[in-house]
Amino acid sequence: MDSDGTQDARGTHANPVPRPARPAEVPAMPPRPTQAPLVPPRQDGSAFLTWLRTARPEAAPGIWRFGYRPRPTEEPEEIPNRQLLSGALIAFLVGWLVWSLLQNGYLGEWWWLPFKLLVPDSWRGTSSEVGNTLLYQGYQLLVALAIMLTVGKLGRWGEVWRRFLLPLVKRPEPRQAPAPAAEEDPAHWNQLRAAGAHDAADRLTAAARSGQMGDVDHARIVRAWQGVRSGRHSLAAFTGAVLKDGAAACLHPSGDRDLPARLARHDLITGQVRLGSTADDPRNPYGYRGTGLGLGPDLLGTSLVAVGPAGSGKTGSLVRPLAESLCLQALAGRAAVVVVGTPGAGLGPTDAYDVVVRIGNPESVYDLDLYGGTTDPDEAAAVLAEALVGDLAEPHAGGDSRRSTTVLAQLLGPFRAVHGRWPAVPELRQLLDGAAGPLAALRQALEDSGQEALLRELDARERQAGHGGDVGGVLADRVALLDRPAFAGFFDTSGQSRPFSLKALDHPVRVRIDLPERGHADASRMLARLVLAQFTASVAVREDRSLFACLVLDDATGVVTPEAVRGIQRLRSANAGAVLTLRTLDDVPRPLRGPLLGATGCRMALSGLTPWDGQDFAEVWGKEWIEARDVTDRQIIAETPAGKALHMLRRVITGKAPTQRAVTVRQVERERWSASELAHGVPPGHAVLSLTNVQGEHAPPLLVDLRGQGRTSGRRGPYGEAESA
Repeated sequence: MDSDGTQDARGTHANPVPRPARPAEVPAMPPRPTQAPLVPPRQDGSAFLTWLRTARPEAAPGIWRFGYRPRPTEEPEEIPNRQLLSGALIAFLVGWLVWSLLQNGYLGEWWWLPFKLLVPDSWRGTSSEVGNTLLYQGYQLLVALAIMLTVGKLGRWGEVWRRFLLPLVKRPEPRQAPAPAAEEDPAHWNQLRAAGAHDAADRLTAAARSGQMGDVDHARIVRAWQGVRSGRHSLAAFTGAVLKDGAAACLHPSGDRDLPARLARHDLITGQVRLGSTADDPRNPYGYRGTGLGLGPDLLGTSLVAVGPAGSGKTGSLVRPLAESLCLQALAGRAAVVVVGTPGAGLGPTDAYDVVVRIGNPESVYDLDLYGGTTDPDEAAAVLAEALVGDLAEPHAGGDSRRSTTVLAQLLGPFRAVHGRWPAVPELRQLLDGAAGPLAALRQALEDSGQEALLRELDARERQAGHGGDVGGVLADRVALLDRPAFAGFFDTSGQSRPFSLKALDHPVRVRIDLPERGHADASRMLARLVLAQFTASVAVREDRSLFACLVLDDATGVVTPEAVRGIQRLRSANAGAVLTLRTLDDVPRPLRGPLLGATGCRMALSGLTPWDGQDFAEVWGKEWIEARDVTDRQIIAETPAGKALHMLRRVITGKAPTQRAVTVRQVERERWSASELAHGVPPGHAVLSLTNVQGEHAPPLLVDLRGQGRTSGRRGPYGEAESA
C-alpha cells in the first residue's frame, strides 16, 4: 500500500499529474537504477523506543519539544552568589555568638525557664548532677538546634546547599526509565488495536522492539493510518500492507526509508528540526532562555525571511537543516519540498532528492517546465510575465506586469491552438520581436482553422507593436537571456525532454533546482522568480492540501516583487510556506521591504546586519513597555565634627565620598531591538528571530545561538547521536 501522498514522485512531467488510484492498486515505483534504496541500518530497538517514549510537552512557538522541561514564565529573584555566601557566613557567626553568650551566662538564665517549668524537680536532681544528666544535655541540644534553624533560615543555608553543595554530592547515575504500561506505550500502537487491527499492531510492535523500525518508518505509518481514519484508504489495505512489509509498509515511491546523511537533529513526531538554542540573555523571555530552538511546518507555514551578509550562516545553519527536515517529512508522506540554489551551495547530496534539475548542465536528467504545466494561456502568461518583468513592475496594480501578461496571452493562446503545445524559447523570442515570418505563418494557420477570436488577439498584438510604450521589446530582451547556447536543450516543449512541473506538489516529492552558475546572474534571478511564481500558483489549486508544501529559496536577490509578496501572503491558507534568504534588504525594492516583512510570520536577522537593515527590522518588531530604574547619587554633607571625621575615614577606606542613593522606577516604551543593537550587539553565529505559527501564536524577537545544534562537522544518527563520517 502507498500512503496518502506517496505516489509517483519521480515521473513528473509538464502535463498535469494524474490522481493515483486506490492505495492497494498503486504499483510501487522502482528504486533508483544506480543504487539500492536507502534503508536505516538495523540496530538495537532500545534507542528507537527511548526516542519514541520521550516526553514532548506542549510549548511556546520555537521551543524544541523533545525532552523539554517547562520553565516558569517569570524569572525568580535569585540572590547573587557573593551576597548569598556572605549572608550565610554572617548568620553562622551570629548563631555561634548567641550560643557562646548563653553558655557562658552573659545573657542570664532565662533560657532555662522552659526546662524548669516542664521538667519535675525529682527528674532534675541536684544542681551538681544536672550537667551530667542526659536530660540536661538534651535540652541544650534542642536550644542549639533552635538557634541553628533560626540563623539558617535567615542566612538561606538551604539555598547555599542547593546551589553549591548538592551538585558536588549528588551525582545521578544514568538509568533507563521503566517501560510504560501497555495502555500508555506509543510502541504498542493502541490506535490500531482500538480499530480492531490487532495483527498489524503486533507486527509493528515487534518491529519497533527488534530495531527494524526507524523514525521515518514510524512517521510514515502514522501518516498512512491518518489516511485510513479520514476515509481515504481502507483498513483492509492498510492492514495487508503492514502484515506483508512490517516497518517497510507504505513506502515512499523512491523506496528510501532515510536520507544518506543527517547533519541536524530531527524529531519527526513533532516535525521539528533543531537549529540551535535560545541564548541565556536578559533580553530573552525567561521561559525561552537556554531552551532548544526548533522549527516545523507549523512555523514555516507562515513563511520565513532571513537576512544576513555572506558568511553569517544562512545556508549552513538555516537552509540546509530545513531542507533536510522537509526531505525527511517527504519520505514520511507529509510534505513536498522544492529547494532552489546554486551548484555547490551545500543544499544536501543529490541522493537526498527525487528530482534534481541542473539548468545549464548538459548532464541534467530533468528539465524545467517554463509554463508550469498549465494548459490555460492566461495562467501561463501571468506566471511567465511575473518571471520576465516582475522586477520591473510598479508596486501597485496596473504596472508593467499586467500589460506584459496581456501581451504574452495574445501570443501564447494562438500558438497553442495551432501547434498543440507552447512555443519554445527561440519561437517565443521571435513572436515578441514581431518577426514577420512567424507571425504571418501563425495568422495563416488561424485563418485556415477559422478561429476568429484568436485572430482578433493576434491583430491586437500587431497593432500594439507599432505604438510607443509597447512592452513586447522588453519581454523579448528578457527572453533573450534564456535563448543562449548554455541553455540549449532546456525549456523544451516538444516532448523530447523530461520537464519537471510544480503541478507535482500534490505528491511528497523532493526537488532541488540548481540555477545557472556565474555568468548568468540575470537569468538565474529570472528563473528564481519563475519558480516562486509557479509555486504560489500551484499550491493554491492543489486537490490534496494535507501535504505541507514548502519552497526554500537560497538567495532571493531580485526575486521579491509585488506579486510575489501577495503570493506569499496566500500560502498560509494553502498549507504551504516559503523560506527566503537575503544578503541585505537593499536587494528588495524600498516600497516592498515593509510588505515583505509583514507578509512573513518568521523573521531572522543574522549577525553582521547593517544599521539601515536593522532599522527595518526594528520598525516591524515594534516597541514594548519596560520598567526603567533611574539611580541618582547625592553627596552627603556632614555638619558635625564627628560626622566630618567619619566621612573622612570612609573616604580614606573606600576612596569615594559618602553618597546617598535615590532610585526612581518608571514605565517607559522602548524598541524591542534597536537598529544599533541588531548591527553591533548580535555575536557571530547568532541571530535575532521572531516567530509566528499558523494558529496565530507568536514569540517575541529572540537572541538565538545557531552554532549549537543546527550543524555539525560529522553525521548524526536518526535520534541525534553523532556518527562517524
